[in-house]
Amino acid sequence: MATRVRRERSIDYWPGFVDALSTLVLGIIFLLTVFVVVQFFLSQEVAGKDTALVRLNEQISQLTDLLSLEKAGKVDLEDEISRLRASLSDAELERDRTKASLDQAASSDSTQALLAESRSKVVELSGALDNEKGVTARALAQVEVLNQQIAALRRQLGALEQALDASQKKDQESQTRIADLGQRLNVALAQRVQELSRYRSDFFGKLREILGNRPDIRVVGDRFVFQSELFFDSGQAVLNQEGRSELDKLAPALLDLERQIPSDISWVLRVDGHTDVRPIASAQFPSNWALSAARAISVVQYLIGKGVSPQRLVAAGFGEFQPLDPDRTEEAYRRNRRLELKLTER
Repeated sequence: MATRVRRERSIDYWPGFVDALSTLVLGIIFLLTVFVVVQFFLSQEVAGKDTALVRLNEQISQLTDLLSLEKAGKVDLEDEISRLRASLSDAELERDRTKASLDQAASSDSTQALLAESRSKVVELSGALDNEKGVTARALAQVEVLNQQIAALRRQLGALEQALDASQKKDQESQTRIADLGQRLNVALAQRVQELSRYRSDFFGKLREILGNRPDIRVVGDRFVFQSELFFDSGQAVLNQEGRSELDKLAPALLDLERQIPSDISWVLRVDGHTDVRPIASAQFPSNWALSAARAISVVQYLIGKGVSPQRLVAAGFGEFQPLDPDRTEEAYRRNRRLELKLTER
């Protein structure tokens, strides 16, 4: 009757534990989904900003080169205008001297030929002067156009620099938001992991009530540990009667767990086989590794026979390479010969 009371009490706790565990796992999956989606969109935004920054930098470089060429052309035109103005001044001086010579020679009959030649030269110089004035006017017009183009380029450079600064500022804000989101998500996940650890401990506590308070069954961290002698005879991998009886108690709890946890949550019960360091060599088991794996497989196959889904079971053999006690005593050997059950993600 006391055993029945303990079993009924453990069954009363089980639905609440499963609901809490299901809510916890769904919450973690939801948080991870939100984090992945936000990370994807922020990465796309940052990648787009990087592309825009590269494009803006290329445009600034092109405009800078164009501005340098325009400035060089302006300097050349200014030099040409200076040269034309000097030539114009020389032509005007020559014209004035020629006119003075004509005035002095106008009263003398002997200088009529010189006067005609001088007048011809004045006409020629006047034409040259008009041409120089036209060239100077065109050069001044080109300088004005260049000044306007340079001013427009400077305005465009200023706008590009403002856009570049705004893009860099927005990129920094995006990085800050990503870091803040990651920090908050890490805090939330840490809290969820702590809750999961507490629920797992509660589950193993209830499982301990089902299997009974025995010295050869204990909870170590996140694992349920059975001594191998509870299930197998020495050097064997065939379940004995006592081991089958214990697994008969465990199978209903696993079936209930399989019904309670949603199918979209990937979980498994991992069965780990361990041996002591003393070597075994037989036709059936050439090594401790083969013996530990065969024992884990025997437990898994028995649970499958009791209706547990094969997709929820994993068999693993560790041989003597994961000891709990490194001593070379009978007590250490006994502790290291064990089976471990771990409820974990797939």
